Amino acid sequence: MNKKLDDEYYQLLEQIQAADFVIVELTLYLDTHPNDQQALQQFNQFHEYSQQLKSVFEPKYGPLLGFGNSPGGENKWEWGQGPWPWQV
Repeated sequence: MNKKLDDEYYQLLEQIQAADFVIVELTLYLDTHPNDQQALQQFNQFHEYSQQLKSVFEPKYGPLLGFGNSPGGENKWEWGQGPWPWQV
C-alpha cells in the first residue's frame, strides 16, 4: 500500500458512496416514473455532486472505477496499488 489513508480519504469515500446510493435509488424510481421532473432534477444534482467528489478523490487517492470510467493516473497506471475502495 503506497498511499497514506487519512481522515479525508474515508470522509470523501463515504460521501461518494452516499451520493451513488441516491443515484441508484433514483434510477430505479425513474425507471417506473420517467416523467417525474423533481426526481429527474434530483438525479442530475446527485450525479453532478458525485462527479465533483470523485474529481477530488481520484487525483489524490487513485481510481474508483475500471474500464475507462476513471483516469489512469498522471504518470503511471495506478490500479495495481491498493487498497481499493471496496477493501476498506
